[in-house]
Amino acid sequence: MDVLVSLAVNGLATGMLIFLLAAGLTLIFGLMDVLNFAHGGLFIWGAYTGVWAYHMTDSFLLGIGTAIVIGLALGLVTERLIVRPVYGSHVQQILITLGFMLVLQECIKVVFGPDQKVVSPPSYLEGSFVVGDIVFINYRLFIIVIGLVIFFAFYYLFKKTRVGLIVRAGVMNKEMIQSLGINIKLVFMLVFMVGAALAALSGMLHAAYSGVIYAEMGLEFSILAFIVVVIGGMGNFKGSLFAALLVGLTQAFMAYYVPALSLATNMLLMAIVLVFRPQGLFALR
Repeated sequence: MDVLVSLAVNGLATGMLIFLLAAGLTLIFGLMDVLNFAHGGLFIWGAYTGVWAYHMTDSFLLGIGTAIVIGLALGLVTERLIVRPVYGSHVQQILITLGFMLVLQECIKVVFGPDQKVVSPPSYLEGSFVVGDIVFINYRLFIIVIGLVIFFAFYYLFKKTRVGLIVRAGVMNKEMIQSLGINIKLVFMLVFMVGAALAALSGMLHAAYSGVIYAEMGLEFSILAFIVVVIGGMGNFKGSLFAALLVGLTQAFMAYYVPALSLATNMLLMAIVLVFRPQGLFALR
């Protein structure tokens, strides 16, 4: 029983990390109809710059803040220079953002070197505690809490506030929102930047979770994020959370019982969803 609970907590933590990355993809696609394959590059830049700030200042919170700021900045650059010229063309979006992701990946090696970087959580998040016969690792619980806080904050923002109303209305009718004096291009650019910041935050949190980072990690982790987006339903923020938890739990249990099939199982799950429910398990009406 203790093994099952430990695997479940591990899976939930992994799922929350995937959710933070997939949430950015969901926002960008669901609200802007943009397929951003450069998301993995934003993820790894958040990890490297956050870890650099963390090591330089010995402040984990400052490292998180640095990752978020870098994510916002790269999101601005990506939207203005890379994505904006190809709005409305999914094929061009895939090609240009995939190429930009490779550029971001190689720039990591130039700036920070090609070697792996070792990372550990801050002292106040290290260690574990025991309840009965079950061991709970502090940092994994921290990730779960952060993921839930971000989910509820964004869900409230987009469903209950005027900002969310403007964004959702802009998706339905850009011309109407523009006629009301609202700069919808600025709104969409800010949404893109927030999505990029979530990717960078996920990268920083994952760095301390995995204990090591490397330049190719962004591409590997973004595959799981796209699996989540497909399973949860393109553009469905709530669906991304449930799909990410499903993928995280599946990966955790399969990695323990059948390690060779951990990624293949999630790919198979995505294929089944595409065959029987191509709009996703939690697709919006």
